[in-house]
Amino acid sequence: MNDRLLYVAAVMAGLSATVAQAEPAKLDPAALITQNVIKDIRSFIDSDIVRLSIEAQNARLTDLKQSQIDALDKQWRAERENADKPLIAATLSNPLSVYLSRIQGRSLGLYAEIFVMDQNGLNVGQSSVTSDFWQGDEAKFQKTYNVSGDAVFIDEAEWDKDSKIWRGQVSFTVVDPQTKKSIGAVTVEMNLTELARRSTPGT
Repeated sequence: MNDRLLYVAAVMAGLSATVAQAEPAKLDPAALITQNVIKDIRSFIDSDIVRLSIEAQNARLTDLKQSQIDALDKQWRAERENADKPLIAATLSNPLSVYLSRIQGRSLGLYAEIFVMDQNGLNVGQSSVTSDFWQGDEAKFQKTYNVSGDAVFIDEAEWDKDSKIWRGQVSFTVVDPQTKKSIGAVTVEMNLTELARRSTPGT
């Protein structure tokens, strides 16, 4: 093959790679995450295991100072890179995390991640390892628990280049059904690509 043919082949290979990596049109989480989708999520969040787990952690960590919260978050982040993971292991093995992991598995790819937070914004249970342990400085907590018992926050979509899917998070406050008091919050990361597919008639 001469130099010109080699050049043309290289250009074509580059174009093919560019096309393969191109993102599909951005999906709108606010349009896809309807009231029915949120209702389905509430059906498994409004359960005794979620409420009791949050209330137990709230009681155990009721007087935490910000410095202590920061220390726990720092420990979590460090454990993600270490072989020894006592905090992560304890959290992922608790009954709530096992419950959420099963919910995620049964969704058959619709739920990419589920995690429940306490009144401090610390994780109580989760379906997989999150990047951090404290969510209190993020919109998912500040725009739900810090607002009202019926607050719902739908975040912007993000493209997952590894999985080739659009992801989007929906968060809302968790309320004690008896007292109507806000006790924590939950975030569910949706596979928007799968949600869009299921929302299309005939699929």
